[in-house]
Amino acid sequence: MELSANAKAQLRLRFRHDRALSQSAESFDSWKHILEADEIKGADHIASYISYGDEPQTSDLNEAFLKSGKSLYLPRLLADNSLEWVEWSGDESQLKKKKNIREPLGPAVDPAQIQVIIVPALHINHEGYRLGQGGGSYDRALAGSAAWTIGLVYAGELTNENIFVAPHDQKLNAAATPALIVRFV
Repeated sequence: MELSANAKAQLRLRFRHDRALSQSAESFDSWKHILEADEIKGADHIASYISYGDEPQTSDLNEAFLKSGKSLYLPRLLADNSLEWVEWSGDESQLKKKKNIREPLGPAVDPAQIQVIIVPALHINHEGYRLGQGGGSYDRALAGSAAWTIGLVYAGELTNENIFVAPHDQKLNAAATPALIVRFV
């Protein structure tokens, strides 16, 4: 069921408000248990992101990927709101701040080499569809990807609530909370 842009924006506002009430930006929740997923253990090329604000923290995950010898890619937002992926070594000096997001410097890579993509989300429904920030950047990036995709959310954000899926929305393969991984068929 599709929802008007205004109604979907109101849903995002509610979910952001709920997250702010229930989570702290200094949260110590960890998503490191996803390192044990077969899809991640078997991957050499993983795309993630650098979280900000009250998003699930990715710093420990990103560090673990690098320490295990995996190639780590971060997104860079282009003028048309699409994403490109840039390999990142963990060197903070190779990041540039753009609004609230820290983006990697350097050349873009062929997205076909990426085997796993860690995806931010405000909510993920029981079918594997996510509600993001509203720009559609991740949906466009995932549309042509063969990578295994997993979204990170807090426990109360994996939901049966209708988040109104649009035709362009991309289904994730899995979702992770600080306690579990849920795979979608």
